[in-house]
Amino acid sequence: MGDRPHAGDVTSVGTSPVGTGNPATDFSLALLSALVRHGVRDLVVSPGSRSQALALAAAELERSGSARLHVRIDERSGGFLALGLARETGAPAVVITTSGTATANLHPAVLEAHEAGIPLIIVTGDRPEELRGIRSNQTTQQDGLYAAAVHWSEDVDAPTGARDEGDRASALGAAAVRAAVGADTADPGPVHLNVAFREPLSVAVPPLPGPLQGTLPAMAGPEALGRDVLTIGGGPRTVVVAGADAGPVAEEFARDGGFPLLAEVSSGAHFGPNLVVSYRELLRDDTFGGAVERAIVFGHPTLSREVPLLLTRADVEVVVVAPAGAQAYNPGHRARIVGGVHAADTIDVRSPEVRGWVGRWVFASRRIAEQAEREADPAAVAPDVEKARSFDPADALAFASAELAAIRAPITRALLAEAVWRYTWPHDRLVLGASRLIRDVDRIVPGKKITVHANRGLAGIDGTIATATGIALASQSAARAAGAPSGVTRVLLGDLALLHDVGSLLMGAGEMRPHLQVVVGNDGGGTIFDGLEVAATATSDAFDRVLYTPQSVDLSALASAYGWQHSVVRTKGELDQALSAPPAGTSIVEVPLPR
Repeated sequence: MGDRPHAGDVTSVGTSPVGTGNPATDFSLALLSALVRHGVRDLVVSPGSRSQALALAAAELERSGSARLHVRIDERSGGFLALGLARETGAPAVVITTSGTATANLHPAVLEAHEAGIPLIIVTGDRPEELRGIRSNQTTQQDGLYAAAVHWSEDVDAPTGARDEGDRASALGAAAVRAAVGADTADPGPVHLNVAFREPLSVAVPPLPGPLQGTLPAMAGPEALGRDVLTIGGGPRTVVVAGADAGPVAEEFARDGGFPLLAEVSSGAHFGPNLVVSYRELLRDDTFGGAVERAIVFGHPTLSREVPLLLTRADVEVVVVAPAGAQAYNPGHRARIVGGVHAADTIDVRSPEVRGWVGRWVFASRRIAEQAEREADPAAVAPDVEKARSFDPADALAFASAELAAIRAPITRALLAEAVWRYTWPHDRLVLGASRLIRDVDRIVPGKKITVHANRGLAGIDGTIATATGIALASQSAARAAGAPSGVTRVLLGDLALLHDVGSLLMGAGEMRPHLQVVVGNDGGGTIFDGLEVAATATSDAFDRVLYTPQSVDLSALASAYGWQHSVVRTKGELDQALSAPPAGTSIVEVPLPR
């Protein structure tokens, strides 16, 4: 937990524009107004008694056009919804809950935000000091609840109506935003405001005179962490590794330096001429992986075992680029951590040496991908176009038969991964759950510059639907405001990840339903465990009972109960149709897969 930002260093934004005489209401409106005046736009509320003043203030900020309000009855869903909103926009989203177990339900989202560097502001209502420690109803130790997972926390005494409370609330809101975005520390993440309230807990909130507006403070540069920008020259045989959230800067650097790019699908750098899709296979090959002398790492690699093995080799120089975040990925405990890199001007990317090094990787990767495609489906031969142009009835019949066979081809994991990638465009969003399928996508899809999100901070299956909903709401709202195509947000995940977050399918009255398509590969359980060592040693009964965890939920009935459209696709043709024209609103595409 970091030191508290100095509220005295923050320009006061003044007290609440309206006064009610109720300390809880006036403090809540001043606090939330300050958050909005410092760039916050999304407020997520879960209903509860102790936080009612905060909830009503949030409703007024929505009515006045100052903020977007989202209401979720399940705090865990609300936390991950806020995570998705913040992940897409880069601005902190605010989560408001009542006291007691409500606060604990936010912990998974707080942990993911901490590990992934996502700005969140958690505001929890609490009992005042005199009701703590006496077993008062719905009261627990909320101060310090999230421990080291929050970058700053403050236990706020119950407001009493003192004259300076509006200014204190405003300064508190300003400091919370600065801490969440890392304005002084270059370490963005979640912060926690635990606000006590005494009865009476609220009164009606008078209308605000107009919408509030504000600008988000910028995150500090890497110099705040004591990290330098490094110039990388030629010489050592170098690869660029891009993990989750690396961003397009990794691709640009690889191109500028003439280095092979080993970019995970959730990196934001899975494109460009230097991309090596089959990096796992090549890293295991001594003539490729064994020849690497230096690795430049961006983001958080999590999708293979080959990358950490490379980075722990004693003969490989490792440079980790971490412009933000107190933690940096360093599996070998010996990497040089820097704030940024750029390729030296002396590197000639057109020289035979540079072109030969990167070209070997790229062309070998393409050959591996082509061979894997043939082995996965030897019968998948493209229809002969020349036969389609022939006047011979036998040729026409052969072409039609081949075309029909392709349409009726059964869906494999590889085919599903390829199709979802192929039908996702730059104005869309793709969210990949922590299921077996994200690794299938990472192994096979070609380069394409699209926006991909995945919760890889802790790589858990928690909150996948809620996170995707937040991403969809934020991206589509921004597109509408800009007059641009809003596209669809598509989620690819396994059946257990869907069922783990089934409560997030619930969107209550008054809540906007985004254009969101959930594609679930249903193999009846956790087949990701089939690829682990335990599958070869445990008895089949024990393995299935505690790891595979078979399920036979009727997803159609589940979708109907929550008001989602549902379809089942079993062939390539049906899958292409479902992905090429997703229905408006929220829908689930169920794809049965073999174990």
